[in-house]
Amino acid sequence: EVQLVESGGGLVQPGGSLRLSCAASGFTFTNYAMNWVRQAPGKGLEWVSGISPGGGRTYYADSVKGRFTISRDNAKNTLYLQLNSLKTEDTAMYYCTKQGEVYNSVVPGAPRGQGTQVTVSS
Repeated sequence: EVQLVESGGGLVQPGGSLRLSCAASGFTFTNYAMNWVRQAPGKGLEWVSGISPGGGRTYYADSVKGRFTISRDNAKNTLYLQLNSLKTEDTAMYYCTKQGEVYNSVVPGAPRGQGTQVTVSS
């Protein structure tokens, strides 16, 4: 059974930073691309970033490019998202997803975790 457990969210001031983690189990992590998506209050899911199975290729939504960095540690079956220069519009529930090598969009029904809340507010 695929399990994805996100952590690292919190309340941060504009301009601040957070590092999100996603612990994966139940599948061969090294064989799969992974993605982060988010959902702001009252809005639909938004694709944020993706990374290839080996970590050599990364992809970002225009809204986060240059501020967020995705990475993975295949030895630890863990996915990361470093969030820098946070803005109030980054406030959302963040989810990691196992949706294959589909970048730039959200795959409906793809496995994801319970999410970790990021709130950016002064």
